Amino acid sequence: MKQPPAPANLFFRWCRFNLVGALGMVLQLAALALFNRVSGGRYLLATAAAVELTLLHNFAWHLRYTWLDRRDAASVVAQLLRFHLSNGLVSLAGNLVLMRLLVQNARLPVVPANAVAILACSFVNFALGHCWVFAPRGRAAVQ
Repeated sequence: MKQPPAPANLFFRWCRFNLVGALGMVLQLAALALFNRVSGGRYLLATAAAVELTLLHNFAWHLRYTWLDRRDAASVVAQLLRFHLSNGLVSLAGNLVLMRLLVQNARLPVVPANAVAILACSFVNFALGHCWVFAPRGRAAVQ
């Protein structure tokens, strides 16, 4: 199977990041609605579970699509660990804090509140992904 070419510049990489993010957002909002229903309205627990599911989804697609040119089979586990330590912590903390504020204080419904939280975290997550999680390592970083 032919692989897509690597992004030529930061703008195209940002576009790819947002495409993966849009798919992840649909997944997260659908999972949140389901998890919130089966957890009896424990929306913070449902949010955490939906975020983790989406993190794994997004990592797989970012590895294969957004940062394909920075993929190194030997470092996939290290990249997954960095992804969880950066994007995972930003997404989990950001989503939980914003969900608490938006649902409890602003009285927004759970799913729209989560859409706001996802968008609020996206800029930081792109920067972390580009500069740390999928940053070139070793010889590729020098070239």
